[in-house]
Amino acid sequence: MPLETVEKIWMDGELVDWADAKVHVLTHALHYGSGVFEGIRAYATDRGPAIFRLDDHIRRLFDSAKIYMIEVPFTYDELVAATIETVRVNEVESCYIRPLVYLGYGEMGLNPLPCPVNVSIAVWPWGSYLGDDGIRNGVRMKVSSWKRHDPNIMPPAAKGTGMYVNSSMAKVEAIKSGYDEAIMLSPQGFVSECTGENIFVVKDGRIVTPPTSAGALEGITQSSVRRIAEDLDIPYEVGNILRSDLYTADEGFLSGTAAEVVPIRSVDDREIGEPGPITRQIQERYFAAVKGEDERYKDWLTHVRD
Repeated sequence: MPLETVEKIWMDGELVDWADAKVHVLTHALHYGSGVFEGIRAYATDRGPAIFRLDDHIRRLFDSAKIYMIEVPFTYDELVAATIETVRVNEVESCYIRPLVYLGYGEMGLNPLPCPVNVSIAVWPWGSYLGDDGIRNGVRMKVSSWKRHDPNIMPPAAKGTGMYVNSSMAKVEAIKSGYDEAIMLSPQGFVSECTGENIFVVKDGRIVTPPTSAGALEGITQSSVRRIAEDLDIPYEVGNILRSDLYTADEGFLSGTAAEVVPIRSVDDREIGEPGPITRQIQERYFAAVKGEDERYKDWLTHVRD
C-alpha cells in the first residue's frame, strides 16, 4: 500500500514539495546502504500534535552517524527544530517521522569518506506497524533462520540503512511462512530482537528483555517500557533469553516506535495465549503517556504548536 502523502519534506535545510523530494541514481547510499536513520512518532493530544521523545531520537541519530563516521552537516538543535517544523507545516495531528542522514551523489566506490552528506526529514500518517488486531490480540511470531548481526561484522548499536537488509530477509521469511513477525537470534544463539522491535518475556511476574550484548538495539520505546514497569512496581531485568524461554513464557510483548507495544500470541506455533495482565498494564500506560494523558510522562512529549 503506498504511503499517504503530505505537502512537504525537509531536505538539507529547505522544505520541498513531496513529489520533488528526489535523489540522483548515483547517490552513494542507494548503492552501498551508507546512511543512518531514526523512526519517531507524533501523537494527537489535547494540545495538538506532540512528538514522542524527540530529543532521544535525534541524539541516537547522531550516535549512529558517529559509529559510521558520518559527519552530520547540521547541529542537534537544528535537526530538532527541523523535525518540529516539518510536522507543523504538514498540519498532521499524528504521524510517523523519518529523519535520514545519507551519503549523496558525487563519489562512488567503497571508500565513503569523500562523499557529501545529505539530511532529510519526512513525515506521513501511518497506523500501527503490526496492525490494530495485533495491538489488541497479539501477533504470531517465528524464530528466523537469519541471525542478528555479530557486533564485529555490523554494529547493531547503529540504525544503519544497509544493515536492515538483515531484518528485511527475516521479515519476508516470516510473512511467507504465515506469521506476523520474526524473532532473530544472536550468533551465540540467544534471543536478540525482532526485525524492528525489542522483545520482552514475562515469567513469574518479572519482565526480561535481551541485552545489547545479544545484538539488541538500545530501544527508546524499550527504555520507556522500563520506566513504566518501574512505576508499576513490576520487576524488570536485562538478561539473556533462550529460544525455549519464549515457548514457556507466561506473557510476551514487543516494543518499537513503529510497532508501539504489541502482545505476542504465539512463537513457533507454541501458544502463549491472550495478552496477559502485565502486558496490558504496560500497553495502557504507554498509550496514555504518548497521548499526553498521564502527567508523569509529560517530559517525553515535544508539543508542535505553542
